[in-house]
Amino acid sequence: MDPSLIAMQLFSGIALGAILVMAALGLSIIFGMLGVVNFSHGAMFMVGAYAGLWVASLTSSFWWGLLVAPITIGAFGMAVEFFLIRPLYGRSVDDPLLLTFGLGYVLVEAVRIVFGSDGIPFPTPSQLRGVVNLGIGYFPIYRLFVIGVVGVILLALWLLLEKTKFGLIVRAGARDPQIMRVLGVDIGRIWLVVFGLGVGLTALGGVLAAPMRTVNPEMGSLVLAEAFVVTVIGGMGSLVGSVVAGLVVGIAVSMTALVAPEMAQIVMFALMALVLLIRPQGMFGKSGVNA
Repeated sequence: MDPSLIAMQLFSGIALGAILVMAALGLSIIFGMLGVVNFSHGAMFMVGAYAGLWVASLTSSFWWGLLVAPITIGAFGMAVEFFLIRPLYGRSVDDPLLLTFGLGYVLVEAVRIVFGSDGIPFPTPSQLRGVVNLGIGYFPIYRLFVIGVVGVILLALWLLLEKTKFGLIVRAGARDPQIMRVLGVDIGRIWLVVFGLGVGLTALGGVLAAPMRTVNPEMGSLVLAEAFVVTVIGGMGSLVGSVVAGLVVGIAVSMTALVAPEMAQIVMFALMALVLLIRPQGMFGKSGVNA
């Protein structure tokens, strides 16, 4: 097999993995901090893609869509946390799960009513069209852009969580919210921001993925499954696990598509089953942490 073809397929896997990382990060952040399994996660990804498409069509600029959509959908996520999920804290873990499951269906049907059921293409911005020679072959510029953006987001997120006072409060609140309340921290406000951040990251993933996938109301269903697979493999609530698992799954799917295309969508579930058999808490998860 041609080494350059293998190398290009590997790059394609990294680009796919970058999108999976964005999808799984939001899910992992929300679970890790709030203990909420957000089943509307895929729908938020889809709504982010539509919001980016709508803003881009209004402004004739992909860049405005990339900027405005995550902020807007992140703010919507904060409203969801405040008005819908917050009243369920302290109750059974099934209550927010069922609520977000229903919310996902509501969002999908709302998008169908507004935009219709047919897929809508999201044009790649003119500045990012074409291919570039990497020395081992030609690779789409847009996919390199996606890898770069996700890398910058991961660096910014790491700096936020590890090098700021807000990050210290978030990490401490995830371990023991009661102690944080005793210390006078408004943990409810922190939860609000974290939920909005998780949803905003998911929406950003939707906008980044849109030029590589047709934007349609059902696109979130597969993304939800992929995000849960990545989160389970990496370890529930582990941000490092989400990053590593996202890249591993993306590369596994891409390389499988090269040799056995019919198995490409199955390999991620097989990988999840293998990890759960060997290490039930996931690669970077802590024992006893589960959904």
